[in-house]
This record gives sequence, structure tokens and C-alpha cells, in this order.
Amino acid sequence: MTGHDLTYWLFGLLSWSDFPPKANIIATGAASIAILGVVVVAGLLTLTRRWRWLWQEWITSLDHKKIGIMYIVTAFVMLARAVIEAVVMRTQQAFAVNASGIVGADHFAQLFSTHGSIMVFFMAMPFLSGIINYVMPLQIGARDLTFPFMNAVGLWLTAAGAALVMVSLVVGEFSTGGWSGYPPYTELAFSPGEGVDYWIWAVTLASLGTTLTGINFAVTLYKERAPGMHLYRMTLFCWTALCTSILMIFAMPPLTLSTAMLALDRYCGFHFFTNGMGGNMMNYANMFWLFGHPEVYILILPAFGVWSEVISTFSGKRLYGYKSMVIAVMSIAVLSFTVWLHHFYTMGQGANVNAVFGIATMLIGIPTGVKVYDWLLTMYRGQVRLTAPMLFAVTFLFCFVLGGLSGILLANPPVDFSVHNSLFLVAHFHNMLIPGTLFGMIAGYMYWFPKVSGFRLDERWGRISWACWSSGFIIAFSPLYVLGLMGAMRRTAQTFQPEFQMWMTAAWVGSGLILCGAIALGVQFYVSLRKRRELAVPAGDPWDGHSLEWWSPCPPPEYNFAVLPKIEDTEAFTAMKREARAYISPENYEDIAVPCRTALPALIGVAGFICAFALTWHIWWAALAGFLAIWACVILRSLEVETTRIIPADDVRDAHEEWLSLARSIAPVDRFDECRPTNLGRAKALQ
Repeated sequence: MTGHDLTYWLFGLLSWSDFPPKANIIATGAASIAILGVVVVAGLLTLTRRWRWLWQEWITSLDHKKIGIMYIVTAFVMLARAVIEAVVMRTQQAFAVNASGIVGADHFAQLFSTHGSIMVFFMAMPFLSGIINYVMPLQIGARDLTFPFMNAVGLWLTAAGAALVMVSLVVGEFSTGGWSGYPPYTELAFSPGEGVDYWIWAVTLASLGTTLTGINFAVTLYKERAPGMHLYRMTLFCWTALCTSILMIFAMPPLTLSTAMLALDRYCGFHFFTNGMGGNMMNYANMFWLFGHPEVYILILPAFGVWSEVISTFSGKRLYGYKSMVIAVMSIAVLSFTVWLHHFYTMGQGANVNAVFGIATMLIGIPTGVKVYDWLLTMYRGQVRLTAPMLFAVTFLFCFVLGGLSGILLANPPVDFSVHNSLFLVAHFHNMLIPGTLFGMIAGYMYWFPKVSGFRLDERWGRISWACWSSGFIIAFSPLYVLGLMGAMRRTAQTFQPEFQMWMTAAWVGSGLILCGAIALGVQFYVSLRKRRELAVPAGDPWDGHSLEWWSPCPPPEYNFAVLPKIEDTEAFTAMKREARAYISPENYEDIAVPCRTALPALIGVAGFICAFALTWHIWWAALAGFLAIWACVILRSLEVETTRIIPADDVRDAHEEWLSLARSIAPVDRFDECRPTNLGRAKALQ
């Protein structure tokens, strides 16, 4: 074996040129920030001697609440990168009118590929999975998800995919094929480097994790509901979680299959998507959008659930039209599988097919409109409090309706043909996903933060963040509608039309305001942490909540509920408060079983990352080792006998009675005093 052969066997395609410094100062700076972030976190953990705490309390935990928090932390880290990349792209376009701008065309293509992939797969998906993970079992009166081990595996596979994307900042380059990875451009002949492989394996890890998570959510909602909670007594958030989990189960496999087939094309010389070699690239488009359009509703439906909780709670009213909302959610979930072809009206499938899918696309507007009217009627004559989450809800209603109207326009095939791949399309889907999904996740984060941490978030900085996010969004994306109608195409690094300059500059200013909104979220967390004693809500109900998650301390115990409740109403906790049953001691307590900690899910994630990184760089021995390690962990789990531990009834009684005593001693606070220090987590219920 020659020296070259040995080097290839050990390191595959990796070489020193794949490491920093990069080709330009911006790429080198990004790689440096990524490395510095890891060093700072490791240093802080070492200085504070928190490594053992991190391992025992978080990495090895199977508690659904901690897993949910780790999902959300992952989402915020990835959001920070995606927002910075968006600002760089808007800066490039604003300064590249008859000029070269600040980055080259190839770097710009990497930016929009990573930005889209992160926002869909590694920001929005972990964010919604995290919120559902934390809140849904509490709302249905469950102790945990049905399969705690599977839940942790889903988290760590998703984290492994996110880590692979972050590593691409430092080692090599990412794909330039967009978040959808369309062949033939992503075939080996046109993209021979490691970029597309990074994308394939990162997305594959995330899609496998999401599939497991969807199965877990669905089974939990069907099997773990508290006594008396039939389906029509679930909160609307739980209904949206159920529909989302069904979409995950059926929509993620086409994505996994399409990325696997693309990998076979690239690695093994197959020709699934090679026109002229027995393949057809339209097969990829069909499979990807069989996932892609249900994915839009995987992203938006949990946010609909959050908006229902936020608007109902901060309006002081029962959600208007509950059953019509449930029917609308289910209708949207079903119709989402009937519209995938509207993503390629321009690809020649014929006028009749286009008309059918255009009509199906327009039909989705009907149940969506029902939900908007129900939210507005919930607010009507309610005692509305314009807290930060409610302000995000108001922005959502305004922007989402406008974005929906542009969607109805795009459902018309001739209109779509005219503006396809233009910035009009970019404005439309950002108009749906930022106010709809991202603002919904931020509102949910603010709304449920007291439940997670035991203290409220600072209201002043929450409103500053809302103002920056909302104004920034409107200023950044409204000009894109105009630019799209003027003929500006998306994914374009330079333009030579001077009439675009004013609109590009406005979008750049808006992106800067969005960055300020993201920074304000970080400041809000820091300020709230410093003022946590003043903002503490130990009694557990700071907003006069309606559902069961507020019937527990802040934060809840590992087992969620000392005694499982018997449900007699959709708004279970409101009924308890009105009948003065909320803080009464139960007659007896029982031992409670909770899942034992285990390192195996995290090890599966590490092995998955090693396998994916090695496949990207053709380090075959490491890829095989990672793959075998995954299955070794699965086998080891099957051999574990003690998977649960018992919390004695006496310990449960002591903790629960202490909380009940505290809650009974706290004076209830009027709903309009929620943001004052007198709010210790016991709301004065409306009669």
C-alpha cells in the first residue's frame, strides 16, 4: 500500500486545505465564531465544574421536559446562525446592484442553502418538537411520552444532523443546491465536492429523528390521556400536535427515500435522477414535495395550537368554535397531501393536472380562514391583555392573512407561471412561515417559559423584541413582492437593474431589525435571569391558564402530577378553579415509576454523527464503525432490564403538600396585574 493509499484509507478526501482559513474573510470569521463558541462553552462548563451535572441531569435524561428544553436550545442556536446568514444575504443583494458585493456567487449559494435547510430542519422542527415534548404530556395529564427512550433517540439524531451542518462551517463547504437539493445540479457531475453530501446526511439524520418523534407523539396522544379526557376534551394545541405527528409519520419517509436515492446516485453510480441514463429528475421533485408540502403544515399546525392557547388565555375567554377549529385542523392535515404538485406548475404536466392541484390548493384557504375568524371571535368582547405573546399574535393575524392571500394568487397556475422562482414567491412563503411558525414558537416560548423555569420573562424586553421582529419582518419582506413582480429572481447574488436598488436596500434595513429582535430575545433572557426572584411564580399559574399544565408547580416535578386528574371539561384547570378544587389535597398517594437515565440515546447520536461525517468525506472505516455502533447501542438497550425507577409515595406526598400549602398561602392576582411583582403564580379566576 502506497503512502497515498494509506492517507486515503485513514482520512478519505479530507486534506489540510479543507480547514480554516477559508477562501474569504467572512467564511473564515464564521468558522472562527463556531470554534470559539465550542471553546467558550467547554471552558465555562470546566470553570463551573458542570460537566457531571450536564451529563447526569441532561444528556442522559429521558424526562420529556428536559428533552423538550434541549430541542429548544438547539433551535435557538441554529436560529442565531440562520438570522446572521439572512443578514449577510440581504447585505450582499443591497450592495451588489451593478457591483460585486461582499461575497462571491458560490459563497452566496452556500448561504441560501444553509439558511433554508437550517430554518426548516434544524430551527423550526426542533422548536416545535421541543414545545410539543414539554407541553403536550402535561396537557393530557400524562407522566411522560409512551416511549421515553425513542424520544431521546429522536432528539440526539436531530442534534447530530444540526452538528453536521455546523461542522460544515469549519471543515469543507456546504451544498450550493438550495434547501430542496434538486438534481441534476446536486448530482455528482455538477456538484462533485462534499457540500451536497453534508446536506444529504444532515437531512437524513433529522428526518429519521423526526419520524421516531412523530410515532411517539401519536401513540402518546392516543394512549396516555388522563381518565375522562376523550379526544374532544383535548386542548387545541394537543389536536394540532396529533395532526402534526400523523404528518410526520407519513411525510418524512418520502424525504428519507429521496435523499437515500440521491446518495446512491452520487456514491454508487445509480441513475435514479439522471435524465438520459434511465432516470428522471421529476421523480425526485415528486418525492421531495410529497414531503415538502405536508412539511409546511408540520411547521404551521403546532403554531396554530400555540396561537389558540395564547389568544384564548390572554383574552380571558374559552376558545370560540372549538369543534370547528378541530375540524379545520384535520381538514388542513388531509388536504396537505393533495397539493404537492403546485410546487412545479412550470414543469409541463399539463393544464388539467395544474387545474386540479390549483383548486385543491385554494381549498386549504377555507379551513385556514375558519381558524382566523374563530381567533378573532375569541378576542371579541374578551378581557384582552397585550402581553408580548399576545402582541406577536396580533402581528401574526395581520401578516398571515396577507400571506394567505398571496398564496391564493399563487394557487392560480398562470399567475404562478409568471412569478415562479421570483422574489414574489420568497415573500409569500416567508410571509407564512415567519409570522406563522417562528412568531408562534417565540410566543409559545414566552408563554410557557414560567412553567419551564419558575419565573416569568421580562415584559419590557419582550415587547422590544416584538417591535423589532414585527417591523423588521414587514420592512424586509414587503419589498420582495414588488421586486418579484418587477422580475427579480431568487437565489441571485448580483443584479444589474438599478431600479431594484431602493427595494433591496429596504429589505436590508428590515433584516437588520430582525437581527435586533433576535438579540433582544437574548437580552430578555439575561435580564430575566438576573431578576428571577422578582419574576418568580412558584404557585404555577401566572396567566390564569385553562389547561392542565398550569395545575402543577413551576417547574413541574419529574413525574408531572402527584395524582392523575379526572377530566370533565375541555378547559380542565379552569373548571377546577371555578369549583374550588384546584388546590385541595388528594385522598391518597401512590408510588410513581419514572424512566431511568441512560447514555445510549446520546451515544446513538454521536455514532450517527460519526457515520454521517465519515460518509461525507469517504472515510469508510469510520462510517462502518459509526453504523455498527448505532446498532450496538440498540442491542444493548434491548438487554437492559431495569428501565424504570420508583419514586416513593411518601416523597410524592411531601413535595405535593408543600406546593399546595404554598399555593393556598398566595393571594390571587388580577389578570391585568400579571406583569407586576405581585404575581407569584396564582391567578384570580374569572367567574
